[in-house]
Amino acid sequence: MNYWIWFASIKGLGPIQKKKLLAIYGTPEKIYNTKIDEIETKGILRKGVADEIEKSKNVSLMNKYQEYIKKNNIQVINITDDIYPKLLKEIYDPPITLFCKGDISLLSNEKFAIVGCRSATSYGNLMSKEIAYKLAKENILIVSGLAKGIDASAHTGALLANGKTIAVLGCGVDIPYPVENIEIYKNITENGLVISEYIVGTKPEARNFPARNRIISGLSKGVLVVEATNKSGSMITVDFALEQGRNVYSIPGNINSKNSSGTNELIKQGAKLVTSYEEILEDFI
Repeated sequence: MNYWIWFASIKGLGPIQKKKLLAIYGTPEKIYNTKIDEIETKGILRKGVADEIEKSKNVSLMNKYQEYIKKNNIQVINITDDIYPKLLKEIYDPPITLFCKGDISLLSNEKFAIVGCRSATSYGNLMSKEIAYKLAKENILIVSGLAKGIDASAHTGALLANGKTIAVLGCGVDIPYPVENIEIYKNITENGLVISEYIVGTKPEARNFPARNRIISGLSKGVLVVEATNKSGSMITVDFALEQGRNVYSIPGNINSKNSSGTNELIKQGAKLVTSYEEILEDFI
């Protein structure tokens, strides 16, 4: 049994709890073989999680996961592996396991995140694609979340430049989401990398995406917000980026457009105003 896959499959066991359990027991295998009563005495588990740990000890199901993962050319990286990204490892709540489809060597590249709203304007999509394209031409890997709008444009720009891009999903890496971006997904699995902390088969539930956003910023040296409203997933990514000590950049927009309300506010709060890719590139030199 691959105990890291088992560890990732436990419902309700978050990265902080996993990190604490690993600090005590060292490996998922030792956690698996420890009586749940003993684990509960450590005061780490939330109510109900102990039951989920016991339910997850299904050897037949774990074997099916391993067979499926192998058949679909998915690789499993854990936080103790040398290839695990250093920047991501340093955040408060790093994902313990990463499921990867594509070129895992890209985890070692210098990365920059581009995020924004799904209902992007033509201006926003153009800016996202153009900046991603030009940064990718400078060998900077573009990270985003494969969502409609700004994310899709960022991935597309990087791919058009024959550059590299990583898509971080809020579902299993075997589930192209949203379906509108399936061709981009296929292109990234062939020429880039798709990753997720969620075990294969995990559906794209709304609660997964805020947690996904901490990985986007955690992988990256900086985060550019192209278009965003004041209350959006992109602003959650910014919060994570600031908490993680990342640089935040913002493209100014039309003051009469709600899609610019978040980006313009970020500039007022101190985010670096971006009007060209060079203003980002200078922080990488």
